Amino acid sequence: MLFNSLVFVGFMAVVWPAYLLAPAVLRKYVLLAASLGFYGWWSLRFLGLLLATSTLDWAVGRAMGRWPASARRLAAVSITANLAVLGVFKYYNFFAGQFALPALAVVLPPGISFYTFQAIGTTVDVAQGRFKPIRRLDDFLLFISFFPHLVAGPIQRASTLAPQLAHPRRPTSLEVSEGLVLIAWGAFKKVVVADNLAPLVAAGFDVKGPSGFDVALSAYAFTLQIYGDFSGYSDMARGLARLFGVQLIQNFDVPLYAGSPRELWHRWHISLSNWLRDYVYLPLGGSRRGIAALNLIVTMLLGGLWHGANWTFVVWGAWHGVALAAQRLLGNPEPKGLVRLLTTPLMFHYTVLGFVIFRVAHVADLGPLWDAAYVNPFPTTGLDYQHLRLFGVLTAPMALLDAWLYLRKDVLLLPSAVQPLLAAASLAAVLVLGASTAHSFIYFQF
Repeated sequence: MLFNSLVFVGFMAVVWPAYLLAPAVLRKYVLLAASLGFYGWWSLRFLGLLLATSTLDWAVGRAMGRWPASARRLAAVSITANLAVLGVFKYYNFFAGQFALPALAVVLPPGISFYTFQAIGTTVDVAQGRFKPIRRLDDFLLFISFFPHLVAGPIQRASTLAPQLAHPRRPTSLEVSEGLVLIAWGAFKKVVVADNLAPLVAAGFDVKGPSGFDVALSAYAFTLQIYGDFSGYSDMARGLARLFGVQLIQNFDVPLYAGSPRELWHRWHISLSNWLRDYVYLPLGGSRRGIAALNLIVTMLLGGLWHGANWTFVVWGAWHGVALAAQRLLGNPEPKGLVRLLTTPLMFHYTVLGFVIFRVAHVADLGPLWDAAYVNPFPTTGLDYQHLRLFGVLTAPMALLDAWLYLRKDVLLLPSAVQPLLAAASLAAVLVLGASTAHSFIYFQF
């Protein structure tokens, strides 16, 4: 059930009024039933898996609260179980191919990477005394399965989300209007920008013998496609949560205007960056042991692998890990003033080159793409200067608004008179320029 589908519109047309009309004591159960139904729409068997792992995590949390002296051993049970399930479904066939083991016919459960990391983070926080165990199983299940963020994040902390869901409230009129703005703007980025860029991306990456022009335009197009697609989903998730009076964290903060590797990862997929910092980088020793650069590389390698079972993601993680390590070795300087005017486009193109690695099916596919830029730089395989104009028309509104948002940090900090105009223009563009069928979100495959 995609956010950008008519089925989901029908789903919300039932769930939201039911939530608003429900007595306070029943709102939580309306949300829980809606969330489980939302996930069950994808697959009932995977809903069973979600319920089983969540129940184990809840039970372990309760046990840690009762026997704190055994918290580490109990946490290891929960973490091991979660990583084992994730490993079987997401990584077994990858490693089986490396070691000539028999392959399994497995399908990746929707959202498993996101809700697994959320559960592991909660277990670690309870074990280390940063968060008290959630007492009720229904509260824990709702915290894990809350449908706006379930399938593709943002990855939430129990300390911020669980209390909101334990006692859900009716949204204020301001929250409803903010939610609608976020949903409309997110839909624009997904349906108008990302989905219409997809053919330009495919024409450079998915054909034989592309020209250098094709590869370059497709690389730019994919960078903006994945940004529009994923940040669009995150905005829609935040907006949907606002309709229920719930605040989710911001997951993107104008990342393509970053001036350094460190700033990029403070702005791109913020919830994952924070998770990797707190549960991988700092436990490795962070910057305290004199090996901060190595810790950054290891963290980004794992962050790359989190995206999927493919060497391309590992190489992409290393690409960004090396950049972060280099900045760390230089003392983490952040460019300012005129220097920033130079480093921002350099960082943008470093990000674009990284997404070429991210997009290809195999590492070996990179060679022909690099060669194309030198052997035949002019359009030959379907892309031409008309497509370049289309690229500009699609991406200019998002790029211009992002430039404005660079100082404001969030669409909801725009002037109040501008927000409804933005929402109306976004929805009009979605209706006029959106495809007749809903396209899945890119990060649903992770």
